[in-house]
Amino acid sequence: MELFKYELFFLERVLLNHVVFLKKLDALIGPLLARLFPRSSAVTLPLDQIKSVLFIRPGGIGDAALLIPTIRALKVACPQARVEVLSERRNCAVWSMCSEVEKNYCYDLPGDWPKFCLKKYDLIVDTEQWYYLSAIIGRMLRARCRCGFATNLRGRLFSVTAEYRQDDYEPISFYHLLDALSISRPNEIPEAFLKVSQDATRAVGNMLEGVQTPFVAFFPGASVVEKCWAVDKFRAVAKHVRDIGFGVVLVGGPQERDVAEQILPSMGGAVNFAGCLSLMETAAVLEKAQLVISGDSGLLHLALGVGGKTISVFGPTNDKKWAPRGNGHHVVKCAVPCSPCARYGTIPTCLYDCRCMNGIKSEQVLAAIDSALLPKA
Repeated sequence: MELFKYELFFLERVLLNHVVFLKKLDALIGPLLARLFPRSSAVTLPLDQIKSVLFIRPGGIGDAALLIPTIRALKVACPQARVEVLSERRNCAVWSMCSEVEKNYCYDLPGDWPKFCLKKYDLIVDTEQWYYLSAIIGRMLRARCRCGFATNLRGRLFSVTAEYRQDDYEPISFYHLLDALSISRPNEIPEAFLKVSQDATRAVGNMLEGVQTPFVAFFPGASVVEKCWAVDKFRAVAKHVRDIGFGVVLVGGPQERDVAEQILPSMGGAVNFAGCLSLMETAAVLEKAQLVISGDSGLLHLALGVGGKTISVFGPTNDKKWAPRGNGHHVVKCAVPCSPCARYGTIPTCLYDCRCMNGIKSEQVLAAIDSALLPKA
């Protein structure tokens, strides 16, 4: 079991380095490759002619989860369409929570390339916001119509383009792709749009035996260090949750295991599941939780997708774009003039010791917890 955990951790590191390399390569040669293709002609495709669709979704778990309302809306408008997804190993587990996705390919698995390259689609929807690789792959594949965001030269590779704005809520940004295709969709995001399997629900139910309920789930990690909140502050918040009568459950991958252990000492009624669960099982935990506390992360968006209530801690990334909205969701942040600084998934080198995250006090989160969990006076 320990060897398996180390193998998972090694895979996480390899994938992270792989992502950094691809982004650098994309910035270097992406614009050149985009210019090599003739500009795509505008195409109007009647809805009854859309019988095969490929969504392209690079990125992390959160990007994939937030795309699912768009996939489901397209399937409602085009029930005859077979929906497939081209994504990455790091986010492909999300598609098992969306029954509308009939097949998933990973572009970072060489063995998958012959499977999707030999197919022809009626519609390819590239959901990447900035980088070129996905748009170039979509342009190389056979399709009657291609749709994507025209944020830079990548727009010339699509026959239908949509505008992408930095302050639009990200699931709504994905809806704009359907708007460009004249495909009807809801005005709002559904309260719960991910489906947790019964097997995962049963397995997690057994694992939670003995854990104090109701409980609060914590995810103390992030994909990049700039989005991480201090361990001692998470520890103070977790202690408060225990003091007001709730259990504490920590979730995450193998890389969060040590951080979670630092939060748990001298705390009865708490359990550390970091590195122990599949993504589906983690979603089942988040679905059962009374409240989920996290920074801007894939698991935060997973909690939204299963209908959970959340408190999110935001710093370098834009809460208008990425924070869960609606009743049951609360955002905590520190007002500094340089925040948010992230654009298109990239956070610049911080010159101010990450003051947007370090300036968030545990008392701010405690107040949000009391408001969410304690009876109103």
